[in-house]
Amino acid sequence: MADELGVPVTLFEDVEDLKATVARLTGQLQLLAGGGEEQDEEPAGGEAAEDEGWQYPPLILLLDSPAYDDELRALTEWVEGVLVPGYLGEPAAEARWCHLWFEHTPAVARLHALWLAWQELTDPASCGYTGPSVWHRDHLDPCMRELRGPGGPFSGCTKREHDVVHRPQSLVPSAWRHEG
Repeated sequence: MADELGVPVTLFEDVEDLKATVARLTGQLQLLAGGGEEQDEEPAGGEAAEDEGWQYPPLILLLDSPAYDDELRALTEWVEGVLVPGYLGEPAAEARWCHLWFEHTPAVARLHALWLAWQELTDPASCGYTGPSVWHRDHLDPCMRELRGPGGPFSGCTKREHDVVHRPQSLVPSAWRHEG
């Protein structure tokens, strides 16, 4: 499909995506430039704290308590305060949701990634005004398809029953652990 000038409509969408990406990268560059000035003020020992180098939150599954608990608490506020009331309709056999989602490790990992993307893409200063559209298309829709689909982590859950197939912790690769 093309407009009256013969330009493919998808080209306009691509341009908007590029604008959002440039705006986001510009925001990140400014943040990094500002962060570089703060790093000039080192502690008395002359060495910056190692944790200051870890600028963005890691995958939630890499965190140990109490950091995991704090991150899960903040994620829960977002899921229960924004995602569930704003985006989830009534659960159905083809679109399940579990009110005990935080007990499903794959759901926690996906929802955390979705939340991190939401934080970035709903800030016009870092991503422009197309960020929310990109978030819906590239993050929300695929995440909900995976979580709520027939093979997703909620597939055994109903309104009245909760079913979690727990994966033993020993199966989590040691490379997933952040040594800090």
